Amino acid sequence: MEEEKKSKSRQKQDKKTVIRALLGEDGVIVPSTEDIEGLTSRGYGTPKGEGLSLAFYEALYLLGKGILEVKDEKTGRKVSFEELLEKARSFNKDAWVKYLIYRDLRSRGYFVREGFGFGVDFRVYKRGEYGKSTAAYLILGIREGQPIVVEELARILTRVQSLKKSLILSVISRRGEIVYYSLSRLSFT
Repeated sequence: MEEEKKSKSRQKQDKKTVIRALLGEDGVIVPSTEDIEGLTSRGYGTPKGEGLSLAFYEALYLLGKGILEVKDEKTGRKVSFEELLEKARSFNKDAWVKYLIYRDLRSRGYFVREGFGFGVDFRVYKRGEYGKSTAAYLILGIREGQPIVVEELARILTRVQSLKKSLILSVISRRGEIVYYSLSRLSFT
């Protein structure tokens, strides 16, 4: 009886649909239209032409979860997690940091999208609010010990508050642990 349950569980895992994507010169593309709908409804990717463009941290996350299979566009060879990470690092030296923050936020049940620019890495939606309202939090990720100019941080905070959002500073320790700090302006009268 117990062996039968395990066998059914294995069969279910084997039938799990793996989404196929292609690694091109400038990123990861999901070309299949049936896969695109499922990914966009769960907050992944950006429509690009006929396909869906995934940010490297999204592709790394989905690849790590076994949901995505990435093949090199030129050679047709499967791309490993490490190879995809190296490609991501060629575009952004902090690709590992962005991936760790993204993975942590997703594992906590948040919908995470690309930031607005001006120094912010991610937009984060409250649980159950993706597609219904705007992002509540903007995340700025840094490595422990990474210097950041206070004036720059104040400029980002002012911009975030003008958008009526909360700025969260995500600090990654040398061991890969992530601590979140909510930032606000303090005025003495």
